[in-house]
Amino acid sequence: MALLSYEFMRRAFLAAIFIAGIAPMLGVFLVIRRQSLMADTLSHVSLAGVALGFFFNLNPTVTTLLVVIIAAILMEYLQSMYRGYSEISIAILMASGLALALVLMSLAPGSSAVSIQSYLFGSIVTLTWMQVVFLGVLLVVIGVLFILFKRPMYVLTFDQDIAAVDGLPVVKMSMIFNIVTGIAIAVMIPIAGALLVSAIMVLPAATGMRMGKSFNAVIFISIIIGFIGMVGGLTSSYYLDTPPGATITLSFVFLFLLMLVVRRVKILYQRKQKQY
Repeated sequence: MALLSYEFMRRAFLAAIFIAGIAPMLGVFLVIRRQSLMADTLSHVSLAGVALGFFFNLNPTVTTLLVVIIAAILMEYLQSMYRGYSEISIAILMASGLALALVLMSLAPGSSAVSIQSYLFGSIVTLTWMQVVFLGVLLVVIGVLFILFKRPMYVLTFDQDIAAVDGLPVVKMSMIFNIVTGIAIAVMIPIAGALLVSAIMVLPAATGMRMGKSFNAVIFISIIIGFIGMVGGLTSSYYLDTPPGATITLSFVFLFLLMLVVRRVKILYQRKQKQY
């Protein structure tokens, strides 16, 4: 393929493959826990980390990681304060993160505006090998954690009271999950964009949940959907000369709608079979 002759596309495809494994494993738990907006919140807060990096002339990836980890811890603290009103923590952090990002952007040097925009919508050209390696390491770490703690996380996700009775450290597990999700979002932003990274985490999981018959099947299908959407969207982005994050997101939307149509056709076919 001609597009693989470019080094930045090889980096982008490797990153896309790694994200296809990371996003669904976290996204399924986010959807089941009814925390889909948490990914959106952390992605918006990450803009403050990017702006902070440009303001102090530091590596934006490092500052974004720090800000997102702090935000993930604060989110768990606020959720414990307002039990039953989890949307309050989302509103507070999202508003604070965006406000801080806008203020820092206005104070940062003018040349940083273009760089910050690439973090908003994603830019495969700016992706470095270091970020690709970090994504690979993160995939391995999340994969190992998933295998080791799948059952405790499964119990925690569906019923925190039962998890507490079983002696599981509910608060610590939830906080660690938030932090890992925040780190994943911070690392995925350069290719997906802060405004669209939450969709890349949620849409494969939402599609897999409608197709899978068991929890393991949902995870497996979500990863397959993630791979098809990431690679297909990135390829389309190259040939159509469109923003990668937006094109990948539209690929996931198309796959989700296709799944709904196929399910509907299947249901209608089964009804007709019963009539005969």
